[in-house]
Amino acid sequence: MNGASRPASPGLNEKILFWASFATLIAAGIGFSVRGAIVKDWGQQFGFTQAELGTINGGGLWGFGLAIIFFSFLADRFGYGKLMLVAFLFHASSAVLTFAATPVYNAYGKAAAFTCLNLGMWLFALGNGTCEAVINPLTATLFPRNKTHWLNILHAGWPLGLILGAVILLGFNHSGETIRWEYKLGVFLVPVLAYGLLMFNRPFPRSEADAAGVSMADQMGTVGMVGVAAAVGLFGLTLNTQILPLVGKAAGTAFPQWVGWAGAGVVWAGYAVVTRFAFGSLLILFLYVLHALVGYVELGTDSWITNITERVLENQNTALMAFIWTNLLMFTLRFFAGPIVHKINPVGLLFASALLGTAGLYMLGMPFTSSVWPWVAAVTVYGIGKTFYWPTLLGVISERFPKGGALALGLSGGTGMLAAGLLGSPGIGYKQDYFAVEKIKSTSPATYDRYKAAEASGFPLVTELAPAEAPPVAGLDNAKLKVFDDYKGSIKKVWAAVQDKAPAEKLPRVLTDGTGGTRDVGLVVDDKAVHVPVTFVTRAEYKTIAEEAKKSGKEPPALLETTLQSDLATLEKSKSEGKSVESKLEETLTQLRTWWVGQGEPAFSTDEQKLDEARTYGAKTALMYTAAVPAVLAVGFLLLILYFAATGGYKPVELAGHTPADPRDRYGAPAEHWGR
Repeated sequence: MNGASRPASPGLNEKILFWASFATLIAAGIGFSVRGAIVKDWGQQFGFTQAELGTINGGGLWGFGLAIIFFSFLADRFGYGKLMLVAFLFHASSAVLTFAATPVYNAYGKAAAFTCLNLGMWLFALGNGTCEAVINPLTATLFPRNKTHWLNILHAGWPLGLILGAVILLGFNHSGETIRWEYKLGVFLVPVLAYGLLMFNRPFPRSEADAAGVSMADQMGTVGMVGVAAAVGLFGLTLNTQILPLVGKAAGTAFPQWVGWAGAGVVWAGYAVVTRFAFGSLLILFLYVLHALVGYVELGTDSWITNITERVLENQNTALMAFIWTNLLMFTLRFFAGPIVHKINPVGLLFASALLGTAGLYMLGMPFTSSVWPWVAAVTVYGIGKTFYWPTLLGVISERFPKGGALALGLSGGTGMLAAGLLGSPGIGYKQDYFAVEKIKSTSPATYDRYKAAEASGFPLVTELAPAEAPPVAGLDNAKLKVFDDYKGSIKKVWAAVQDKAPAEKLPRVLTDGTGGTRDVGLVVDDKAVHVPVTFVTRAEYKTIAEEAKKSGKEPPALLETTLQSDLATLEKSKSEGKSVESKLEETLTQLRTWWVGQGEPAFSTDEQKLDEARTYGAKTALMYTAAVPAVLAVGFLLLILYFAATGGYKPVELAGHTPADPRDRYGAPAEHWGR
């Protein structure tokens, strides 16, 4: 069948495959969106620092990158259908392991929960990466004449997933009940099931390069030794910071740094041998480095933005609404990317995006964006800027290096994901810790001593190369901050009742583990210090108050307690009923209560404003410093514009022997290029 005999519009099978591919990104987006919001729950439940949470988030990205690269080598050999089955199994198993974190923590403590969540995020990332290794070259094959346009539409599934995840969280928040994070995260399994059913037993086309007779060795040679260097370097960093430490911990040993780099060197040498030492292209290396920076700034920032917005605006629902708005903007713009790309050209679009991304992040770090509307304005600028980075870069690589096939696209996306997971998410978490600690040390060293984490964390790779510029930092302990936040929330509720002129007998009571009675508690409200008259009661005292109210036919006042107090009460009840209680959990919670009663609560009024200022300062300053990354991107894209201007302008490269004979024929691979 020749090119002229192919249909003038996509057939049913092509549509199903495309929209099933779209659903895989919805699944990835929902998981990413929900995880970004529940990361605080993990910190509070398991006592992780921001840097540790960033490492978990990073596992959800760097594993993504490894999977894209690894399965890109297998896509043409085994076929797209088999890889999508592997992706489905990865996604399902990730849910099982992640949901096991709570019982594992109860049995074995914080370190075990960290491992559980980290491995769960890896499996989720491997599922996402396997999908990405398939859907990008699949879309380029289905729509060979309009690659950049359709890749942008495909990747509109990502912000749609982020939007759906945020809407789901808003729904849970408005339910009026406390919903466990496991239920929130579990929603991502719905689109996983959808893409699994849509792709089950369906014929897939061969890739554009495979159909043209380009072997895997030829695809590798197109990238070449120099082109693959960026991915190999990040693989060495993955070995040193992620894989070897886990293996060493299990084996009771520690690997020196050279082992990871030696492993990466072996991979690079093997690649060179297979390609017969083909040099490749400096241009594709440059594009891969740019994609690494895109991964750092886009996905690294996205993994934190909801958490940071909530910190700055002090309202989770407002943070989710801002998140929905920016991703709705991205979803809409990606769907209509075709006319934009036609008017500007892909590289010009990337340059304009980088300028907007720089401006948006810098604005988010400025003092004036500390209220709702200035913040929304800044995230709008940032949102427009980040919209076209990822799919447009993939389009440029596919158009300029079609002979690289699925491998060239996979190495690009994998490099971006590895950079996001290894450097972006942990790096932005580190910067929050660093600047928050810098602030609180300058304003209240005693507060820092009370709330600092037990261990210090550094900026991956950067701390090793430049320890003076990025020294390890002991951030603020989120388990302690959870008790602080709960207690502050209780005091604010009492203040609200006082402002509403509720009678004394109706004012909420606050549970205490010490001495009861009424006393003033200092609180900062709208930047003003107020004194809140709080009645503290023990659990036994509140029981008496409740019984007396019941005898009088009245409703007892509300009892406000921290999550820590509630958890300890649950343990006591279980013990009184003869049920087994995990000793590790009881020890951890008891130590936290001892710290709060002896250090945290007595200094609450002193610490409150200092802690809030430091946490907000750390979050905003981290974003301001991150603006340097899209600034570097802007320089890189400007250099590309000058390069293409000097070489005859930007033009897609056509793969000989595969271009459709009829230029009006824009859709699909020919029938003989379809298979299982």
